[in-house]
Amino acid sequence: MQRSEYNIELFSAVPKFIIDDINRYGKIVQYYKNMPAMSSDDTLKYFYFIIEGRIKVYQFNFETSKEQTIKILSRGDMFDVIVLLDHKPHDVLTHTYEDTKALQVPIERVEDWINTNNDFRALFFRYVAAEMRSLEELATDLSLLDTSTRFIKLLLNHFDPKTAKLKLIHDLPHEEIASLIGTVRHVVNRHIQELKRDGSVEVERRRIKLNDISKLIDRLQLK
Repeated sequence: MQRSEYNIELFSAVPKFIIDDINRYGKIVQYYKNMPAMSSDDTLKYFYFIIEGRIKVYQFNFETSKEQTIKILSRGDMFDVIVLLDHKPHDVLTHTYEDTKALQVPIERVEDWINTNNDFRALFFRYVAAEMRSLEELATDLSLLDTSTRFIKLLLNHFDPKTAKLKLIHDLPHEEIASLIGTVRHVVNRHIQELKRDGSVEVERRRIKLNDISKLIDRLQLK
């Protein structure tokens, strides 16, 4: 395996023994567009570092047909930290938005990195802390905020000031956006029409473009 295949920012400062472990035990796995990615059984044995693409991690209630997206994994993300910490199956589903590559490493190797290297341990637990904050915010938003506020927050959270464009969610169908904020497609469509009327957003080829960030912020502050 050539280092260029997995040369993500995450590994820029790790010690040589971790790179050696990756070369010895790691494997690049590919998942094709609109297909499941790693399963719960896979994550009991392996830990994953996303190299390219996007993977939706979600829950689905088969009785009500309701879906809730928990996370969109992208370059530099890790999966599954919960299994790594408690060694129990994690009952979530995965789905790729495009062809995706991940570095697959036996879970015991990653545990060894955490136990023996301060730099990787610090990096890992900073990531875990960020994930905990994200999940806490999701739970709070679903409980306390209306769908309009959740939608505006989603847009602002994914706005990239460097490119003035949305990241991760820029090309998602409206039903996928709905799953991120715990609602359904027609509700998202209604909110988009509201924001289009005041000039905050426009939709080009089904892609949402933010026209006026200040108007979105003002709407959020008024709620």
